[in-house]
Amino acid sequence: QVQLVESGGGLVQAGGSLRLSCAGSGRSFSSNAMGWFRQAPGKEREFVASISWRGGTTYYADSVKGRFTISRDNAKNTVYLQMNSLKAEDTAVYYCAADSRRWGLPTMRVGGYDYWGQGTQVTVSS
Repeated sequence: QVQLVESGGGLVQAGGSLRLSCAGSGRSFSSNAMGWFRQAPGKEREFVASISWRGGTTYYADSVKGRFTISRDNAKNTVYLQMNSLKAEDTAVYYCAADSRRWGLPTMRVGGYDYWGQGTQVTVSS
């Protein structure tokens, strides 16, 4: 069974940091683009960051650029999201996603990913 499992969410004060992890199992994602998305209550799921299979290409939403960093460790089949200078508006459930295509370019579209994790809650108090 193919799974993506997120961890590292929690409650943090504004200005603080969190590091999310997403571990893949059931297959290797080392040849696949991966991404992070988030969904706040009453809002649509939105793009946060994405990374190419080698890690050489990354994309970020304008709202997180300069504060968040996506990275990956293919040996561990894991992708990370380092979140610094957190704001109240970053509060959401954060989802990890993987593209089933090998060697594809990372995308910002929800529809560009085939595997999704269950999500991890991030709450930033102001």
